[in-house]
Amino acid sequence: MKKTHHTKFNETVELAINLGVDPKHSDQVVRGTVGLPNGLGKSVRVLVIAGGEKVVKRRKRARISSAVDEIVQKIMEGWTDYDAVIATPDMMRSAGKLGKCLAPRGLMPNPRPAL
Repeated sequence: MKKTHHTKFNETVELAINLGVDPKHSDQVVRGTVGLPNGLGKSVRVLVIAGGEKVVKRRKRARISSAVDEIVQKIMEGWTDYDAVIATPDMMRSAGKLGKCLAPRGLMPNPRPAL
């Protein structure tokens, strides 16, 4: 495939396989995932809304801003430099204010256990 391409952009490859199963029968449903060797080519930027002692522990490993109110205000003003949002249960009150900004884009966080 790499030898026969004629375009100057990354082409899409589609593969269709006939397995001969009947999806109406629950025991014949085929589901699975395939891990690509080079990934999807995009690193995911995750915004974590957390507070308390967990932030102090993780600050050395990641770029963390400890001011939750500043982050909430920044998001309300239109900041979109992230691909996913998660929040600890104790911060859901602050994250709840972001419903109008995050929900239309499908980014409203679900509470996760403390990191």
